[in-house]
Amino acid sequence: QFFLMEYLVFRFYRSASTLSQRSHSMVKPSAFLHFLSVSSSLSPSSLAASLVSTQALAKSTHPLFSTTSSATVTESKLATKMVIHNNLDPSKSKLEPVDILRQQKQALRKEIRSRIRAAYSTGNEPDEKLFIESSNVFSRLFSLPQYQSAKSIGLFLSMPSGEIQTHDAIKKIVGDGKTLYVPRVGLDFEECDMDLIRAETDSPTEDDGMFYDKWPKNKWGIPEPPFSDDEVSKSLIAQPGDIDVLLVPGLAFDSKGHRMGQGKGYYDRFIAKMRDREGGDEKKPLLVGICLEEQFLEVEGYNKNDDEKLRNIEGGVPVADHDYIMDIILSPSKLLVVSKQAELV
Repeated sequence: QFFLMEYLVFRFYRSASTLSQRSHSMVKPSAFLHFLSVSSSLSPSSLAASLVSTQALAKSTHPLFSTTSSATVTESKLATKMVIHNNLDPSKSKLEPVDILRQQKQALRKEIRSRIRAAYSTGNEPDEKLFIESSNVFSRLFSLPQYQSAKSIGLFLSMPSGEIQTHDAIKKIVGDGKTLYVPRVGLDFEECDMDLIRAETDSPTEDDGMFYDKWPKNKWGIPEPPFSDDEVSKSLIAQPGDIDVLLVPGLAFDSKGHRMGQGKGYYDRFIAKMRDREGGDEKKPLLVGICLEEQFLEVEGYNKNDDEKLRNIEGGVPVADHDYIMDIILSPSKLLVVSKQAELV
């Protein structure tokens, strides 16, 4: 099937290139997928598995079929919907639900990362557009009554590019007198565990710098609170109930409040610790997902599969029952209240 997919993609690309040059129009992703299905005589589930598991899916994102630059928003939604969901329909596949979910997420991650690369600079310094979009997101946050009444906030320190920038927001949060908690992954990356540490924001800085400028950096180049085994340092680790509002990053969010991270599960595990039924508060922290427009997906429908272990969201983020739903989602242009406890007054 690998060589069959390679050959079919090559054939379609040659034909579509000629057609595109003659008509000066974009070849629709639907035409591409229909061509593969008819030409290969494969079942939808077999075709989907081949597309996801071989290089064919990556090659199909050539600019001719791109959904991140030249294609319309409608085409982008159609392509995402077909590749992520329709072609990996759990009801038509013999794969286990967990394997289907993994493939769905892998395909969606590729799509979202491609959108981000097309929209923003990927150098060491973020571009002006990224700063503006980040500012728009946090302007919505600071207007929330939940933020204004909160005593403590959990927020990540951002990478230089490719995601929402938090530098200015941290200044504002500290200036508002909030207690700030920031992530620490530590040295054991394979454990995929994370704590949030109460930041000592009044630490002296040089040249109007930030309190975290001299912190050690993890493998992603992000500053983290220094680790020490003494009792004072241990007392800074967030416990259930300590954080009022947790700002949650993610690679993708949808309008039903579902979130997809980078795949390591850091935030899933941390939220589980904070909302543990025995030791925590199921309503704290308030979960506020923050994202760029390119990371947001509109949900067109909701289908409940026969298998209770998997929920398939048409056009949105594929999730399992153990995944946490955000209470609020903020993007540069949207403020979505998802849960009743987060309803604005």
